[in-house]
Amino acid sequence: MAADQPTVLVVEDELAQREVLSYNLEAEGFRVLKAENGEEALLLVEEDTPDIIVLDWMMPNLSGIEVCRRLKTRPETRSIPIIMLSARSEEVDKVRGLETGADDYVVKPYSVIELMARVRTQLRRVRPSTVGLRLEYEDIVLDAETHKVSRSEQPLKLGPTEFRLLSTFMEKPGRVWSREQLLDRVWGRDIYVDTRTVDVHIGRLRKALTQHGGDDPVRTVRGAGYALG
Repeated sequence: MAADQPTVLVVEDELAQREVLSYNLEAEGFRVLKAENGEEALLLVEEDTPDIIVLDWMMPNLSGIEVCRRLKTRPETRSIPIIMLSARSEEVDKVRGLETGADDYVVKPYSVIELMARVRTQLRRVRPSTVGLRLEYEDIVLDAETHKVSRSEQPLKLGPTEFRLLSTFMEKPGRVWSREQLLDRVWGRDIYVDTRTVDVHIGRLRKALTQHGGDDPVRTVRGAGYALG
């Protein structure tokens, strides 16, 4: 599994629908988590926070609307985009879904191709580097497609790990990332790496970012981790 592979949680109680969605998302390059009901979805989000959630409205016990409401009221999960799937095509239902906090609303039966496009649109908001976009922070420019970084228009030499670290920081400037979160995002969950390795690569990133002068933009937050700016 690629470390910076974006993760989608599919919450769908119908097995056939769940498998079709999972197959197509994996073919598009996503890492897929699957839940067959609302309770399982909430547990999975706590254990392995996804980048995007595709959530069915009509589920037994805990409905998709209630799952959406709970996730959107928690500060730690509020920013995860949710695409609501529903057989309800009335405008009043769509409005209710969006007012509960859903970021998009797709009526069943849907086109899988269209749904993949909508997932990518949401991903562009939260993980722009994974869809080949150019990121900018002050005088630093990162081009995810060409894998080039410059500062004050001077090219910088970065190793692949430092590039992924910088991508993570530049997607959410100011956000404090713990060492464990950086390990998951940059190295991947399936690989065991000591948290001190993060400190080594942060040191290399700092050196690379200041190779032509300029202030070090990476901030150490004592007891919490690191942030850009």
